[in-house]
This record gives sequence, structure tokens and C-alpha cells, in this order.
Amino acid sequence: MELFEKVISIRWSDLDPNYHVRHSAYYDWGAQQRVEVLNNLGLSLKVMQEEHFGPILFREECVFRREIHLHDEVTIRLAIKSVSEDGSRWTMQHTLVNQRGELCATITIDGAWIDTQKRKLANPTPEIVIETMRKFPEIAQQ
Repeated sequence: MELFEKVISIRWSDLDPNYHVRHSAYYDWGAQQRVEVLNNLGLSLKVMQEEHFGPILFREECVFRREIHLHDEVTIRLAIKSVSEDGSRWTMQHTLVNQRGELCATITIDGAWIDTQKRKLANPTPEIVIETMRKFPEIAQQ
């Protein structure tokens, strides 16, 4: 699962006046990880630009469980919570865990793929997207 997991480098600029990580940094970390994972799976920004499609978000929600501070070691993980059969719509979930194994936050994203020329949902879903989405680990449904 190492492709879908990374340790976050917490920067001074990630903090708010309360000396813990500001809420919007969590969303930045999630977005960066999604782009890195897609790129590592062969779905780079260049491919998306050349093929005229990209991800679009309908919902992004973060549930905060524990504070994260400057010198904490935090690991962010990414998995698919659900995906349509053709890969056109999906829900991804990030979990952020500290060095003690405590859950600090969960980010859940609902999205799809947009045709960047038509400015409408991509139909049909590009084949490279379907292949890429199949490579994601899934979260066990409870």
C-alpha cells in the first residue's frame, strides 16, 4: 500500500494562530496526494490535458478527530470507498494518522471526470481512467 501512503512534512505555514494545523491544510494535503497517486499510476496531468479530461469534485468533507502540531509525524493514506462500474463516479477517502497510530482526520471526496472541452461530465469515461481506478485499494465496507 506504500503507493497510497506517505508521511506529511508539516510546514510552519500549515499552522494557524492556535499552533495546530489549519483546517484548509488538510484539504491541500489530500489534493496533493491524489494528484501524486494518479500520476504514479500513469494518469498524469499531462495525459489528462492531452485527452481533455480531469477530475471534478462534488463534495469534500473533513472530519477532525485530533489536533496535529508542527513536529507530529503524520501519515496520509488514500483508498477508494466506492466507484461506479465504469469509473465515472467515485468516492475516495483519506485517513490521517499520527505517530501513535491515532486517527487525526478523515477526508471524504465524491467526484467524477469532466470533459474539459465540453465542460460536461466525461461520457464515455476514458479507458485509462477505468484502468487506473481498478488499481486503487478499496475500503472494506462495514
